[in-house]
Amino acid sequence: MGLKKYLKFRVLFLLFFILVSLVAMNPKFNADGIVIKGVEKNSTADLSGITFDSSLQPTQREIIKQINGQEIKNLEDYSRIVNSVSDSSIVRILTDKQEYILLKQGDLGITVDKIASSNIRRGLDLQGGTRVVLEPEDKLTDAEVNDLISTMENRLNVYGLSDLKIRQNNDISGNTFIVVEIAGASKEEVRELIASQGKFEAKIGDETVFIGGNRDITFVCREDGTCSGVRQCNPVSDGEQCVFDFQIKLSQEAAKRHADITSKLDSNVSSSGSYLSKSLDLYLDGNLVDSLQISTSLKGQAATDISISGPGFGADRDLAVKDATQNMKKLQTVLITGSLPTKLNIVKIDTISPVLGEQFTKNSISIILFAILAVALVIFIRYRDLKISLPLILISSSEVLIILGVFSLIKFNVDLAAIAGIIAAVGTGVDSQIVIADEILSGKKRKEVVSLKEQIKRAFFVIFVAYATGVASMVPLFWAGAGLFTGFAVTTILGISIGVFVTRPAFASLVENLEEN
Repeated sequence: MGLKKYLKFRVLFLLFFILVSLVAMNPKFNADGIVIKGVEKNSTADLSGITFDSSLQPTQREIIKQINGQEIKNLEDYSRIVNSVSDSSIVRILTDKQEYILLKQGDLGITVDKIASSNIRRGLDLQGGTRVVLEPEDKLTDAEVNDLISTMENRLNVYGLSDLKIRQNNDISGNTFIVVEIAGASKEEVRELIASQGKFEAKIGDETVFIGGNRDITFVCREDGTCSGVRQCNPVSDGEQCVFDFQIKLSQEAAKRHADITSKLDSNVSSSGSYLSKSLDLYLDGNLVDSLQISTSLKGQAATDISISGPGFGADRDLAVKDATQNMKKLQTVLITGSLPTKLNIVKIDTISPVLGEQFTKNSISIILFAILAVALVIFIRYRDLKISLPLILISSSEVLIILGVFSLIKFNVDLAAIAGIIAAVGTGVDSQIVIADEILSGKKRKEVVSLKEQIKRAFFVIFVAYATGVASMVPLFWAGAGLFTGFAVTTILGISIGVFVTRPAFASLVENLEEN
């Protein structure tokens, strides 16, 4: 009977939220192994049937158990075994779902990570990567912004950066910004892919033969050594130069333009061969990438098969091959996805290493625990009564748990701004609970002829006024700093809302029962 007295509806309501939060977070302890975190489009892995669903919770991702019969326990095992397999060899990948058979052609196209310890999604600050704030050069409508984001997502996915988040934010003045967060990507990769519009044009003289995108280009060879790769390297004055080439197929309309333009050109015959008087010039964002001579056999021909080439430079051969490979990959990506509808200017770019991200995670956990312990100490000094102090500390801790549970349910990334919001919410929650406790205790000392329920009602009037003020003060942060404070605003509003509607009533109910007894 004594326990039932404390398990009133408001306390049961809190216990229900705690249980749901634990289920949503799905904590796992001592989880060894690695999971598939991303699959590059049109890569060896993608063509072999390996998929990645970004909507899955972190603990639901596909786990790699074995590669070629060897057990995979960590990232080091994966890298060692994959790197030991030579090109054109069979790779057998056994996961917790099925077995895949791949033919290795360079990189497999799989991004892997450690098995998640819970469904809490860490933001860029806590796992490392690059965040870029971009501002469109032209004024765009909502539909054009959606097209821009769609093209950027396609471009980054094609390039192999699948663990990404792209969103639109507007500031108070109405200016539009695009925020891109990519885990595990370097600043240079992101800058090359999204800082430029990526406008590709192939011209003969002043006439455009074809442009990037699926309107003119029906196929781009990638990840296939028979029609794509770095073909030759030669010494130059300051190092090495390598040349890449890859095959593409043009649409019938683009092939017809090629036939119409070349039919008007003269032929030049020399010791090196017979070519037309003008070359096919390749431009990327207005800069000449390469010039390709056109054989006289293609004059007036609706050629659909075209070979694209370009250079790469480096101080030695390895660096030149790497530069040529990167240039080829970028050009292939732009040819597949087409250009962005407008040029984007970089407003801010931040890079956090994975090592620093791990340290931020540990520090954030320590800060939250320290904040709760510091509050517990102050509360105990203030009341010196466990009947008041203990429920207050337990309720404050439950608020953190419920916030993280809700974030797991809605798949919201927890970053440093969100951590700050959690701490702010805990502080606000303690203030409100102190108001409730003080109202009850001061009423007893004054021996007022007022029921506990009336005293609690007076406390909640103060709490609701503070709640409305807190929410109102957070709303402008949704648009401040191009939306970089959104995590703080969302977390703070969520935290104080959970406090007012879930945890404060439960605390009041507990204190009410304790004081009556």
